[in-house]
Order: sequence, then structure tokens, then C-alpha cells
Amino acid sequence: MSHSPVSESSNGSSVSYHPPAHAFYDQITTLDKNGDEITTVGFNRFGFDSEVPLDVLRSLYLRSHYVVSANNISDVNDLDSEAAETIHAKFLQGHAAYQSKSIFHPDTQSISYTTLSRFPPVKLLPPNLRKRVLVTGGAGFVGSHLVDRLMLLGHEVTVLDNFFTGSKTTVNHWIGHPNFEMVRHDVVEPFMIECDQIYHLACPASPPHYQFNAVKTIKTSFMGTLNMLGLAKRTKARFLISSTSGEQRLSSLFGFNEQMGHISEVYGDPEVHPQTEEYWGHVNPIGPRACYDEGKRVAETLTYGFQRQDGVDVRVARIFNTYGPRMNPYDGRVVSNFIVQALKGEDMTVYGDGTQTRSFQYVHDLIDGLIALMNSDESRPVNIGNGDEFTIGEFAELVRDIVEKVQDQDGDVRKRRVNIVYKTIPTDDPQKRRPDTTRAKESLGWQPRWTVRMGLEEMVRYYKAKMAEGSI
Repeated sequence: MSHSPVSESSNGSSVSYHPPAHAFYDQITTLDKNGDEITTVGFNRFGFDSEVPLDVLRSLYLRSHYVVSANNISDVNDLDSEAAETIHAKFLQGHAAYQSKSIFHPDTQSISYTTLSRFPPVKLLPPNLRKRVLVTGGAGFVGSHLVDRLMLLGHEVTVLDNFFTGSKTTVNHWIGHPNFEMVRHDVVEPFMIECDQIYHLACPASPPHYQFNAVKTIKTSFMGTLNMLGLAKRTKARFLISSTSGEQRLSSLFGFNEQMGHISEVYGDPEVHPQTEEYWGHVNPIGPRACYDEGKRVAETLTYGFQRQDGVDVRVARIFNTYGPRMNPYDGRVVSNFIVQALKGEDMTVYGDGTQTRSFQYVHDLIDGLIALMNSDESRPVNIGNGDEFTIGEFAELVRDIVEKVQDQDGDVRKRRVNIVYKTIPTDDPQKRRPDTTRAKESLGWQPRWTVRMGLEEMVRYYKAKMAEGSI
């Protein structure tokens, strides 16, 4: 398929498309806030090289799980490799050799799985630079992107997950790799392993999940953190805990999709804007969200208890609104809700007048921040988020524009333009939420590179591929 060059700009960034450099995939160019091309993510800082090529990283998530769709086996046998490439998901940038060749049969809604042709290339590190890294909750939204980055960097990664909210499909492209191990385990139970670094991300992160069993949620926050800190103490590993796992605060109380972003739960419903790390928070200890909010707060208390009492090397990341590929479209999160509604041709629902402001950070920026914090000497809590604010109304219009742009590039015909519908919201809608990331900039040299527009376009293509394969 051939496209004419397209360049769109918003908030100082743009994504440009050029005519295909290869017969079967398009070349995509992504520009950062300063107009410079982004070809890698990560950086070499604090003695830890976290830089990987963006096109290789994209090939792990901007794809359909199925290379081929076929109505019967004879169709599959007649399909040559070039035709298979044509049918494959876009923007693999020449990395199709590292993709699964599974076959989807739309007539019977069945799938024939296969293993990877070969694993994506990973760095060959000398033993003194290769870390043994444990990632709890590594099959979740944030965890899986962290695992991808650490694996491409050449480290040995063990994923610990009970798959209550995570999915094997987010990391199954690494199963069988000599540097990778996946263990089905609940962090509430002790776990023994030798490791150098522990990223503790395990905890249900969306209200439908964490309110499903409130006692289990707070037990996971406390006992899981206690067990992982005990492991860090025994192995002398560095320990990083995240005060949340992404953008998640959906109100199931009122029966609507709450258009609020997530703020690091230790702050609760803040009375100070923007929130600095010194702010103690404003949390209802007996409300329906308390199992998560207070669980994260006591986990931080426990973390610093181990630091003071036992000398454990700890890092605390307070994560604000995060979005990106692999977000569960059924969690009610505002970003995925808007994109899926627009792709399906349904009207987009905004609660309130659309003037509420929210800030969103793309998952690649978050992973940069987590890795920088882990390998830095900063042991105080650090906010990781994007201070750029959008109103919910502006955000809905932006999503609609980007979905239409992608559909136009792919030659999809729309029956009609999606409308944005405003509905009433209770008067206690949360106030604006925005992080103060001064400490991250000063201590880590970290700040967001991706604008909302850039990340949204990747998410639209991700969900479009998921819809094409029948999994949404």
C-alpha cells in the first residue's frame, strides 16, 4: 500500500509517514517534542545502558498475533512468504522474521498457534554487566514493557505473575529464550531466587479487579511487598516498588466510566496541585478504594522500614497516568475507552462538560523513568508522570482525529463521523491531577519525550490490530 507523506503537529510534535521503503511495510518516523527524530528509547546513565532501537521494540507490540488469516488449510498452503508479509500487521520495519506465524481462521473463530520463528536479537553482555532481574507482575501492562526492554538489553529476566490481571500473551514472545523465565506464583507466598534487582509491580490496578476481592488486594500489597523485601534483604538485591501500575481509577460506584486519570495512590484525592513527593496525601481509609490506596501507602512504609532497619537498598516510584499498548480495553480506562469506541464507529462518551483536565504519559517514558530510578542513587520517593495537561473534551477530539487519520492511511471507509456525547456526572468529580516531576528531572535527568499525540497513534494501531485478529 502506498501513502503520500503526512505530517501532523500538536504540542510541538509530529508523526510523519513516508512512502514505503519496502514493498510490504511502511517506514514510520516519530519526532519528539523538540522535533528531533526518536530512533531509540532509554539512555546510558548511572552506569546502566538502557538504550534499545525503537523499531525493534515496536515489533514486539505493534503487530497482530496472527501473521495469516485463512478460511481453510489449502489457503494456507498456497500462501507464499511475500503474501504472508503483506497480510502481516503494519510497521514491523523489517522484523517479520522474529514474529509468530500463527494462523487465524475467521470462519470458525479458531487459531493455530506456533512458536516464534526466532527470538528478537538481544545484546550480548559480559557477565559483570548482565543483571539477574526479577519482575513481579511482569505479565501486566507496565511489567511486560519493562520485560521487553530488559530482555533486549541482554539481562536475565524472571517474571513472577499469578495472571489474575496479567496475560501470558504480553510476554509469550520470550518463552523459551535462555535469558527468560516465567513463573506462575502469587507474591503473597514466599519465593526464593537469586537476583540482583527486583522490580515489584504486582498488584491488581483497576477498580473492577482490586475491588473484586478487597482483602486479597491489601494482602497482596502488604504480604507481597514483605516477601519481596525479605528476598531483597537475603540476596542483597536492589528493590524498586511502584506506588501503582498505570492509569486506572474508574468509578464503578456511580455506574459510569470515570474520566479521571490515575494519580499515584499514596496521594489519594489530593488537596494540593501539582503534587510533590513531600505531600502526605488525602486518603479515605475506609472507602471502597482504600484497599488499594492504603495498601500502597503501607507498602511504602514497609519499604522504608526495611531500609532503616536492615539496610535494604530501596527505590520508590510514584507513577501517574500511564497509557500505551497492552492496556486492557475492558478496564474502563479513559484512553482505551475512547480509542475502542472510535474504532468501532460508536459515539465517544464524555462525562461532565469535558473541561476537567488530566495529564497522560506514554509507557516508554515510564519505563525510561523506572530504569533510571533503579540504577540511580536516589532513594527518596520519585514522581514519574507527564505534566502536560489536556481537558477531557480536547482529548476526546484528539483521539477521534487520530483514529480517522489512521483509518484514512489504511484505506478504511467510515460509515459516518463519530460524535462526542456529553453526559452528566456527579458533583464530586475529582479535581485536576498533575505531577510535580522536578525531582525526577534533577536527580535522574529524566523527563517525558513522547507527546500524547505520538503515543495515541501507536495505541490506535495496536487496538486496530487486536480488533483485526478478533481479540477485542
